[in-house]
This record gives sequence, structure tokens and C-alpha cells, in this order.
Amino acid sequence: MAKKNSLISKGRYELQFRGTQCLNCGHPLDMSDKYCPNCSQANSNKKLTLKDFFDEFFSGLFNYDSRLLKTLSALLWHPGRITKDYIEGKRVSYTNPFRFLLSLAFIYFLMFAFNSEFSSLDKAASRFDGNLISTSPVSYNVKSGTFTTDSTKLKEETAKVLEKLDSSQVRTKEVVTGMHVLDSLAKATNTEDQHKDSLMLADPTKFYADLEAKSGINNFMEKVGFFSKMIKQDTLFSFGETQTKYNVKRTLGNRMAFNSANSLLKVISRPGSFLNASISKMPFAIFFFLPLFTVFIWLVYIRKKYTYTDHLIFSFHNQSLLFILLILSLIIDTIFNVPSAVLFILIFSVYLYMAMKRFYGQGTFKTIVKYFFLNTIFTILAFFAVIILFTGSVFMY
Repeated sequence: MAKKNSLISKGRYELQFRGTQCLNCGHPLDMSDKYCPNCSQANSNKKLTLKDFFDEFFSGLFNYDSRLLKTLSALLWHPGRITKDYIEGKRVSYTNPFRFLLSLAFIYFLMFAFNSEFSSLDKAASRFDGNLISTSPVSYNVKSGTFTTDSTKLKEETAKVLEKLDSSQVRTKEVVTGMHVLDSLAKATNTEDQHKDSLMLADPTKFYADLEAKSGINNFMEKVGFFSKMIKQDTLFSFGETQTKYNVKRTLGNRMAFNSANSLLKVISRPGSFLNASISKMPFAIFFFLPLFTVFIWLVYIRKKYTYTDHLIFSFHNQSLLFILLILSLIIDTIFNVPSAVLFILIFSVYLYMAMKRFYGQGTFKTIVKYFFLNTIFTILAFFAVIILFTGSVFMY
């Protein structure tokens, strides 16, 4: 009966339009084949009409939606089941875990950047253009591209430290003497910086030639300071201009120093744009981070029958759910103006434990121990991943 029903189809799939060879890949077909078993193309010789075209379009759309809904349902209500089904071969019913996670990551970070107040940081930074962008004793001057020392603040901070060390018996004379020493050091530092600036502006070519004769990390930072000063002073737009104006050699180190100086100035003048640009790279960072984290999952469950790829799919599914919950949190925050991220992270924590217990099938005690160990590793790796991402962004912004 089922065979008879499969033969009776309407529209493009009527028997009169079926062939014995696939028009797409040439695979031999039977008249009972509605689709090619080799490439899945419809077995039909009928010319496409507008109705056929739109029918196929909406059919594909609803088919994707059904897979999406089934994936969401499995993730939300059945922790660990979707990974079990997927590695056991039940894959057509679910969306690809890699593609699904990538889509969710882009949506979340796009929404996060859109809802943030990072743009206000650019406005705040513009108000301080030309002033000292720091309240610490050592500050960075945007216009001069140099670091300066505020002796007053330095003395105040030192006095506080000395007072804490011995609040009951502060030796006034020693403090005053210390203040004079610090004041002298600060003045000497500022004088030295001003002297360097004068030499740099008087003859940039000679100043850079002297830097070129040195080597080491300190020399690289001095080059960054030189390029920062010259970018602000001469409005340089490219590394090529430094070669023409200051006879800078075309080396990798010099180019890196120029790009670093250029990027640092952009970060200082437009911190909001920098944060948005860095956050937009997060989805790519995740796909370098998760495979590394999965190595630890594989080691923890090394006695299990699962392969590294199985553990990686488990990581993708769990991370996908985290992004779904964070997206819901952002929506709630936007509509009701109530912070809800902590609540959804707690929900994810419970979900993750249930997913580990169901997927790996171990007892409560073992699952709890491995749960805390893996989450500790995850936190440490995530911390370093964020540092590397933002540090790299500073020098490539």
C-alpha cells in the first residue's frame, strides 16, 4: 500500500514526468523513485512553472524550519539527547551543529554590540582629545604621543602608601624627604621626555637613525613612541610616507611598530569603535577556543567509547544553548530593562550538568567532579582567549 501511494503523486511528480536517469548526476533511476538516491534531486522531466518554482521554495523553507524547531526543542527540553541522536546517525532531522553555533554566535554578538553603549565612549574620548587620558601618576598624552608623569599625583599616592605602612608613627621628615626625591625624579623624567621630544621634532630623520642602531623590545617601544608622535605631528596615513620623510627602512619590525602606533592612537581616540570591532571577532575566536577545550573533555572521558569529534559536537550543542539563553536575556533586558543574564547563566549551569550526566551516563558524584573540573578549565581558557583577542585587536585595529 505504501508503495502504491508513493507512485501516486501530483504536479511535477506524476508518473508521466518521471525518467529512468537523473538529469543532474546521471544515476540510474526506477519509475518509483521520486528523488535521486545519489544527489536527492527530484525525478521529473517537467518544465518548471512559476507555481512549481514557488512550491519548491516554500517546501525547502518549511523543511529548514522544521529542522530548526526540532533542534531548538531538543536543546531546550532534552539535555544531551540531541548529541546522542546526531552521533548515532539521526542527522537529517537536525541542523548542522557547526553552522548552527556559528549563526547563533553572530546573532548574539551583533545584538550585544547594537544594545551596548560603546558609542558613548567615542564621544567621551573626543572630549579629552589633547588632554591626558589617565588619572594615574603616569599618563598618556594624545597630542604629543608621549607618556608624562604627574608629580603631584605621584606624591599623593606615595603619601597614602606610607601612611598605610605605619599610620601610628609616620616620620614626617622622612616623608617630606621622600616627596622631594620623588619630585626630583618626576621633574627629571619630564625634562628627559621634553628633551627627547625636542630632538625628535628638530630632526626626525636623525632621531630615527639613532633608534635604528639599537635593538631589543625597548627599542621597538621607542619606535612605537616615535611613530605615534610623527603620526600626530605630520598626519601620516601610511607606512610608505615614513620611508619618504624619515628614511625608515622597509623591514617587518618597522612596519609592525608603525601599525602598532597607528592602532594604539585609534584605540585611544575611539575606544567604543575598538570594542565593537573586537567583539565582532568573538565568533571566530570561539571556533579556535572550543576545539582546544574539547581536548580536556576527551581526556576526562578517555575511557568512554566516544571519539574526539563526538566530544566536539557535544561542545557545539552546549555552546549553542548558551547563546540561545543569552539572546533571550538580551531581548528581555531590552524590553523590560531588567538585567537577566545571571538567571539564564544559572539555568545553563543546571542544563550543562544534566547534559553531561545523560550523554556520558556516569553517576552523580563522578559527573559533579568532572563538571567542576571542566568548568574551571573552561574559565581559564576563556580568560586567556579574551586577553589574546583584545591584545591582538589593539595592534591590528
